[in-house]
Amino acid sequence: MADRKKMPIGIDDFAKIRTNGFYYIDKTGMIKDLLNNWGEVNLFTRPRRFGKSLNMSMLRRFFEIGTDKSLFDGLEISKETELCEKYMGQFPVISMSLKQVNGTSYEKAEANIWDVIKTEARRFSFLSNSSKLDDDDKKYFQAIKNGKSLLDSSIFQLSLLLFKHYGKKVIILIDEYDAPLQRAWQNDYYDDMVLLIRQMFGYALKSNESLQFGVLTGCMRVSKESLFSDLNNPKIYSLVNDECDEWFGFTNQEVQRLLDDNNLSQYFDITKDWYDGYRIGVTDIYCPWDVINWCGQLLTSSDKMPGNYWTNSGENSIINRFARMAEDEDRYDLEVLSEGGCVDKELNFERTYQDIYSSTDNLWSLLFTAGYLTQRGRNEDGTWRLAIPNREIRKVFADQIRIWFMQKIDGGLQELYKAFDSGKADEIEK
Repeated sequence: MADRKKMPIGIDDFAKIRTNGFYYIDKTGMIKDLLNNWGEVNLFTRPRRFGKSLNMSMLRRFFEIGTDKSLFDGLEISKETELCEKYMGQFPVISMSLKQVNGTSYEKAEANIWDVIKTEARRFSFLSNSSKLDDDDKKYFQAIKNGKSLLDSSIFQLSLLLFKHYGKKVIILIDEYDAPLQRAWQNDYYDDMVLLIRQMFGYALKSNESLQFGVLTGCMRVSKESLFSDLNNPKIYSLVNDECDEWFGFTNQEVQRLLDDNNLSQYFDITKDWYDGYRIGVTDIYCPWDVINWCGQLLTSSDKMPGNYWTNSGENSIINRFARMAEDEDRYDLEVLSEGGCVDKELNFERTYQDIYSSTDNLWSLLFTAGYLTQRGRNEDGTWRLAIPNREIRKVFADQIRIWFMQKIDGGLQELYKAFDSGKADEIEK
């Protein structure tokens, strides 16, 4: 097809996709849902590569003063004329991602966060010449732009300056809010990072008269007592909430349309087998990273064998670690899951990174929130029916368990072979 659009592999800039001929699956209905189900602070938790960054880019482009409104021509949100007139291009927006905060020490991580904030502040360099700001305001802005002010209050102060300049309240978007906490836990400075993030969010997102609303995304909801104790009940959109359940990942209908538009309809069944199977709220969802990469491969390569795109986008050691920690009952459950069955488990949606690996009970919850398991409904006793979502993830479980098994049996399989030869059942079982 001469007018076929390119697959946006690895592109999470909404404007770039809309202006450079990339295929876009319309998720602008999220804007309407977000505004109709108002929360002053909104937290979306989804696994990696489920479209969080692209949706945050979309939100910025919709709300930000000076936006190119043509980016939304023909999309679902454009049908909401009253809502567009009231909200599109009407707010200053602070937008930043913490996914690249990757310091091996607290000092390096702090410097990473300063780089993120300074880069965002420099988008507003016009504040240096604003007639609405006095000399003290401008000095403070220069301090933020140069990383010389107080880090914990810098986002808050930037919102005050934007509010003073525009006379309009500010929207704050923070993508991958929990990435610094994960790295801090891995590198033994967790308590210091929790304190910093809690203070930053407390200043910027609680009792901030310059705030219109805030949106955060992450892979995990960190315990309120650990991080959100200074916020007034953030509105949580988790993997089990019905609200906004279709806006991250692709629905069955969207995947069918994507394949049809690219003359790939014959690959629907194999696409579903490999990449469908997630259930968010009450909606069945495909992993978008998988589908986009798979379609790109089908369109450009002679290799028509599905790949492990999502699992290859990050490390999968959690399964190996789980297998090593697992008791006999847990290992039996892993076998049930690997054979396509379900297991019933209690899920804890509020944890700290410090207690993730303290028990296999917590690891079941982590496997769920990280995208290795999905839910097939809730039982009367409050437990959840968990399953491996699709063929791709089932292969990861098999590969990681095989690695664990080979590590577990020192000296290889010779002792097992000898036990079979001699007919020693107790040795075989061991």
